[in-house]
Amino acid sequence: MNLGALPLPEGRGVRFRVWAPCAESVTLHLRRDGRPAASYQLSAASCQREADSWKLDAGCWELTVADAAAGDRYAYSIDGRDALPDPASRYQPDGVHAWSEVVDPKAFTWTDSAWRGLDPRRAVIYELHVGTFTRDGTFASAATKLPPLRDLGVTAIELMPLADFPGLRNWGYDGVALFAPSRAYGHPHELRAFVDAAHGLGLAVLIDVVYNHLGPEGAYLPTFAPPFLTPKHQTPWGDAVNLDEDGSDGVRALLLDNALHWIREYHADGLRVDAVHALIDRSKRPFVAELAAAVHAAEYAAEHAETVDRAGQPRLVYAEDCRNLAMLVQSTSHGGYGLDGVWADDFHHIVRRMLAGDDHSYYVDYQGTVAELTDTLRNGWLYRGQPSRHSGAPRGTSAAAVEMRKAIVCVQNHDQVGNRAFGDRLHQAIDPASWRAAVTLLLTSPMTPLLFMGQEWAASTPFQFFTDFEPDLGRRVIAGRRAEFRAFPEFVTPEGASRIPDPQAEMTFARSRLNWDERVEPEHAIVLALHRTLLHLRAAHPALQASDACSSEARESDQGSLTFVRAGVDCSFLIVVRLRGSGAVDARELTDRDFRLVLDTEDQRFTLDPAPPTIDYAAGTVDFRRPGAIILHSPTV
Repeated sequence: MNLGALPLPEGRGVRFRVWAPCAESVTLHLRRDGRPAASYQLSAASCQREADSWKLDAGCWELTVADAAAGDRYAYSIDGRDALPDPASRYQPDGVHAWSEVVDPKAFTWTDSAWRGLDPRRAVIYELHVGTFTRDGTFASAATKLPPLRDLGVTAIELMPLADFPGLRNWGYDGVALFAPSRAYGHPHELRAFVDAAHGLGLAVLIDVVYNHLGPEGAYLPTFAPPFLTPKHQTPWGDAVNLDEDGSDGVRALLLDNALHWIREYHADGLRVDAVHALIDRSKRPFVAELAAAVHAAEYAAEHAETVDRAGQPRLVYAEDCRNLAMLVQSTSHGGYGLDGVWADDFHHIVRRMLAGDDHSYYVDYQGTVAELTDTLRNGWLYRGQPSRHSGAPRGTSAAAVEMRKAIVCVQNHDQVGNRAFGDRLHQAIDPASWRAAVTLLLTSPMTPLLFMGQEWAASTPFQFFTDFEPDLGRRVIAGRRAEFRAFPEFVTPEGASRIPDPQAEMTFARSRLNWDERVEPEHAIVLALHRTLLHLRAAHPALQASDACSSEARESDQGSLTFVRAGVDCSFLIVVRLRGSGAVDARELTDRDFRLVLDTEDQRFTLDPAPPTIDYAAGTVDFRRPGAIILHSPTV
């Protein structure tokens, strides 16, 4: 890799390389075997890559120390100032303010040579936060829960951001050590072990990366490289990451280095890039397109001089972006950025508006109607250039040339749960019958579904907003969190605002940890059974998987129900969903083919008080006694 402390082969020492384009001198401080720290002067050096289209050839400093080794601690001084941790450190064992540790990525023995990557058509993404996924909150403990996820039918684990952050608890979106997995979760080799175990079980691993800002505490990267941020663009976090002003070549090279770091050193199968809409970039070659091309072309680093055939293993790049821009996921040959998928929020917002009644903030753009939902199912997203009340401007572009699988949809994720005042989940706000219907709709849709950890058993635990900043900053975060909800009547008074969980309190973090023991309790076990059955059905039938088509068949039946057809090469599925109310649903497709029932959300496996609908095949109707869904199969197309 370009940057950081990298042990050289055959015990030839460690090469230290740092980008400090405004420095007059850079001093390395190195502690080995408990001895007093030694100091060395780095030399200016070119970091240009001969084989790549990007380079870092200005402001790079380098030194090889022959007797340095993995486990040594080190820091840098810029122009004689205080010693600071390496902004490309691989590990910060004592926190983001402390000295860095040299890590040898080749010291880990991989066993995943047979892994052939993720087919995006079969992708079922499971988003998890390492710190709250298990009671211990570590990579090692998370690895013990991989078999249940494999058995559930998940095919890809999305790890919320791992870059080390201040304190011991954080969502991860305040990361400052971009190359160092958080020491709160374990050693870098334990992350490697997690990925290796996932691959052994047939699970892909995606890593959420944040390139639109740095956290507010411990961000030493701009100290080493002032051009990293530019005041010429502003974001919700302040000065923007510099992607198009003077010095941006180095910034882009550093971020690409980071992206490839996760692929090469950790065998990640791809990235989820946070808030791409906040990456301000007016350059001729968009950074996001450059990132996608680099990741798609990346190979794993060779371990122990072994040559591993990785042919046919796609590395995927997904984006979180609220703008509904087809350009992001269109191929570069058609003028697009070449991303593999984009978070398509319209699906979630319509479902939430319809079932829970949310009408604040961006929900003002939705009526929560079945008509909106069927439009989204047919087209991938709802807003395709219509005016947005929330933004006051048109939003979106046509998705007519976008494969349905490139829209990532959910009924909850970390944002949609954690950004609520109490971190409550959708199933806690609606009746169980409607929840079962929404889950069925999600897991049979032609888009790529995403589950948020614990959703599969209707976890009772919330996912609240938590931080562990230094006290003064922490107090500002608490005040900001309370101010965020002043528009809500229940929080407008000081007494009401005081009910919002304190982000700095350890209890807020503790409440957010999943309770895996509750999965066997009857009310949770039935939800788990529904998710597992739906995902196994999806895995067994290509017709139910994410679609390469650019549209799908969906039809509104009445104000509470819809039907849609998923047709494959040799069979068809009819999904009838009533999301609210009761009554007969027009399912005229029943009369066209020889359909047979394969799943009913009112089956006793999925509910403690079954109230099954009546299916009239001859009349083409399904009479629901309450919200629910059925799936029917026909051996003909």
